[in-house]
Amino acid sequence: MAQSLSPAQEPFDSSVSSKNKRKLSPLLLIPLGLLLAGAGILTWYFLSSNSETNTLRVSGRIEGYETDIGAKVAGRIESVAVREGDEVHQNQVIVKLDDAEIQAQLMGAAARLDSTEKQQEQARLQINLLSSQILESQLALQQSQGDAKGRIFQAESSVASTQAQLNQALAEVQQAKSELRLAQINRDRYAKLVNQGAVTKQQFDQAQTSFETALATVNSRQAAVDSYRKLVDSAKGQLTQAQTTALNPSIRNTQLAGLRTQLAQTRLQLAAAQANVANAKASQQETKAKIADLNVISPIDGVVVSRSVEPGAVVTTGKTLLTVINPNTVYLRAFVPQGDIGKVRVGQKAQVFLDSAPKEPLSAKIAAIDTQASFTPENIYFQQDRVKQVFGVKISIDNPDRLAKPGMPADAEIMIAKERGR
Repeated sequence: MAQSLSPAQEPFDSSVSSKNKRKLSPLLLIPLGLLLAGAGILTWYFLSSNSETNTLRVSGRIEGYETDIGAKVAGRIESVAVREGDEVHQNQVIVKLDDAEIQAQLMGAAARLDSTEKQQEQARLQINLLSSQILESQLALQQSQGDAKGRIFQAESSVASTQAQLNQALAEVQQAKSELRLAQINRDRYAKLVNQGAVTKQQFDQAQTSFETALATVNSRQAAVDSYRKLVDSAKGQLTQAQTTALNPSIRNTQLAGLRTQLAQTRLQLAAAQANVANAKASQQETKAKIADLNVISPIDGVVVSRSVEPGAVVTTGKTLLTVINPNTVYLRAFVPQGDIGKVRVGQKAQVFLDSAPKEPLSAKIAAIDTQASFTPENIYFQQDRVKQVFGVKISIDNPDRLAKPGMPADAEIMIAKERGR
């Protein structure tokens, strides 16, 4: 049978139960307080760390630093070794110009050099001859009457020698005139044919150059004839003087003075001839340098992005033939709204995301910021966006694997600092 509690026991049990409740309540609150405190600390850490940095997202297009390559000399394109997308290396020959015209110029320069060198040699021979004659006159002035016959023989030998040289020079002039007539006939014939389209302008230019070279040769050899005629006349005059004035010291003195005057004049002619030789050599060297400039080389390692010429085209000095960029130094050209440009600084880090690899961001940093605002580029589709004021920025990209290529659209996240209290 169940036992019932006495009235005295019931109050006792009730007081014990109430005391136990008062002891358990603080114990339950301690873990709960610790949990709330930890959550608060984590929340504060998260908020404080996120308040330090933020990102500004921009979009744009990959671009590169372009190097325009042109020719140093004008001419006709003979060949172009590369096309858009081809890689080139520094000092690689990428364009060749036709050298026919400059080769003709080189031939003309060589002919002029040959002519001036001959004039120089003739002046030297004349100086040697006059020096010899002066020496002879000085000796003759001191010699006795018995030396007259020897001087006359010497003068006769000089006349014979110079006359032989004159005859040879006359023969060379006749040969040169024959070659000139032939060159003129060819030139005139090519002039008619080039007008009819039967021959090329290059062939006519070569015929013209041959004519000019032949003309220069005739002039050079004619000058030699004139010089030898003077020598013959001088030798004959010396012979006459030797025959008629052998015993007259005063006449001999006059003769010596005349020879000295001729010697001084001939030395001036030699100096002029030497200057002409130097000018002709300089012209020849300049033409040779132009031949070297017919090979257009790439100044950098890179990739061809544009080619504006084809073989056969005639180009002028400085005209851009090819454009090359270095794919390792590309950048993202992006535009920042006017309201956000104050948050952007040169040197700030960024990440660039390509459409072809959106999960593989490329390291980057702000390289430059436009100093003036502009309207959004016209390639933006919506008119309400194109009228907004923006600032252009260059974001240089670390591109070791050449994933970023000029012309590719891309996005970027610029790491900017948040303002305190926001």
